[in-house]
Amino acid sequence: MNIRMLLVALCAGSLLTGCQWMTQDTSPPAAAITSCNDDIPTLADNVCLMDDWVAFGLAAQRGDGEWRQIMLTRLDGDMPHLKLARATVLAWGERDGWEQASELYKAEISAAPSRLQPLLQQWLNGLERRRALAADLVKSESRRQALMRERDELAEKLDALTAIEQSINSRHEQSP
Repeated sequence: MNIRMLLVALCAGSLLTGCQWMTQDTSPPAAAITSCNDDIPTLADNVCLMDDWVAFGLAAQRGDGEWRQIMLTRLDGDMPHLKLARATVLAWGERDGWEQASELYKAEISAAPSRLQPLLQQWLNGLERRRALAADLVKSESRRQALMRERDELAEKLDALTAIEQSINSRHEQSP
């Protein structure tokens, strides 16, 4: 009887082991996203969307002129994600690219996934504030230079009046 129980236990064990192997999924696992922060962000609405765009925005903010030139060359194209990335690079570059960055943002924000749009809108708003401040600075500098010219002209007139007054005073002193 012990042999019979042993044989039944072995059969049951092998059946259970075989059933376990049959229920396992033998298909290869789906490729897991192991890292966000693609070099050039896309508009694919996935778990990396926000992380990729924030990382790219920080890189654009911290990048130097050489990095910006390389990125602008790589971002040449008409796809919405390339235009938005180009706008981000231009927005943190020299002032002469700010207008183009603003136009690109305004034209392409609507093509972005809805959860990315507030970030892009915030970047556009920041850019517009910087553009307004730069314009105010230019106006202030222009006004300052105009006031300096006016001050110099008034100083010349004052010097001329002082010379006239001294001339008149010296004539009064000479006449008896």
